[in-house]
Amino acid sequence: MKLIIAIIQPHMLENVKKELYSRDVNLLSVNEVIGHGRQKGVTEMYRGHRETGNMLRKIRLEIAVNDNFVKPTVEAIITGARTGELGDGKIFILPLEECIRIRTGETGRVAIG
Repeated sequence: MKLIIAIIQPHMLENVKKELYSRDVNLLSVNEVIGHGRQKGVTEMYRGHRETGNMLRKIRLEIAVNDNFVKPTVEAIITGARTGELGDGKIFILPLEECIRIRTGETGRVAIG
């Protein structure tokens, strides 16, 4: 079991969800977060002066999957989120020690679904 965490652009969320659903990945959590990567925020002109805001709105997806769904999930995120521009995001894949379905008490692969 793995926990996949992806940080993507907010406007790409619908594309990513569509790609995930097309690969039978239906369980995900979505959070709005702020942060920056290599682009180090946004630079804008304000009253003739260059202003830099170092935090950008992003979307954080958390998806718990069984091992056989890791590759399709990652491919779906990349397909849905990639623009080819700086700031497309990152994907992190972490081992998931345990999963427990609260309603039934099921554990492990069965609990993820």
